[in-house]
Amino acid sequence: MDLVKYRNLFLEESSDHLAEMSRALLVLEKDPTNGEAIDEVFRMAHSIKGMAGSLGYDAVTELAHKLEDRMDRIRAEGRVEPGEQGTPLLFKGLEGLERMVGQVRETGEAPPPDLFSTDEDHARPAHARSSQWRTRPARRGRLAVRPVTFSAALAGMPV
Repeated sequence: MDLVKYRNLFLEESSDHLAEMSRALLVLEKDPTNGEAIDEVFRMAHSIKGMAGSLGYDAVTELAHKLEDRMDRIRAEGRVEPGEQGTPLLFKGLEGLERMVGQVRETGEAPPPDLFSTDEDHARPAHARSSQWRTRPARRGRLAVRPVTFSAALAGMPV
């Protein structure tokens, strides 16, 4: 099997899908109830997930799957929720996929799972990158801060 041929096809099609996803997210930013845009983001995430899975790009598959699941919930609700859990989170998912596809393009290898950190994450300590923060009660009444990964936030974990 000619993996270079399939990798090149993945890169070409993923780039197209990511561009379509970006356009649809811009529409959703203005109209969070636009059903066509919601469906488009879902379909593009689904397609990227399938292509990445067939080539063993597990990190891409996982992130695309979480984005697809998020879009499935949005489809059921009929709108993107307002605030940080809405289009800003979806744009972060898009950015993560773009970085991962870029890594495949640059190296020809599967990207590592933590590649989707944002530029602002680089100012954080290494253990905190790619994370959103929330607090939780700690033992003995103290308040602890723990990272919540972006993919967990995409999957619907409250942050």
